[in-house]
Amino acid sequence: MKLKDMPRAELEILSYTDLTYMLLKENKKPMNTPSIFREICNLLGYTDDEYASRIGDYYTSLTIDKRFVLLDNAEWDVRDHHSVELVLDEEDDEDSIEEETEEEEDSIEEETEEEDIDAIIEDDDLDDGDDDLEDLSLVDEDDMEEESE
Repeated sequence: MKLKDMPRAELEILSYTDLTYMLLKENKKPMNTPSIFREICNLLGYTDDEYASRIGDYYTSLTIDKRFVLLDNAEWDVRDHHSVELVLDEEDDEDSIEEETEEEEDSIEEETEEEDIDAIIEDDDLDDGDDDLEDLSLVDEDDMEEESE
């Protein structure tokens, strides 16, 4: 049923965004905010003052509703009428694959290094009975200065 044929009582039950959706579907063409809301106000019998006081909230409701898309020419349309085409450049695609492969290799190298360090630490912790401190000797600062001269 077309909006113009609907009884006013049924129109008043619908939200502005529902009315907008139906209006854009019927017209099958994009429209700007004032034009859409003017038609809605005419259907609901609103005065010019009511139009002026409510158009700001109406615009906000359109921006929030995911059923609509704002086009470059400042007109609204139903999102279903528009598709997004993703174009991948072959070079970009190859670069991203190479980056992912490099990241995976770096991650594997880091894990291997951590495992090697853990193994070295475990080996050093083993006490084989030798006291490592026995081979150390103390040197005075004076002796160090004499050696450097």
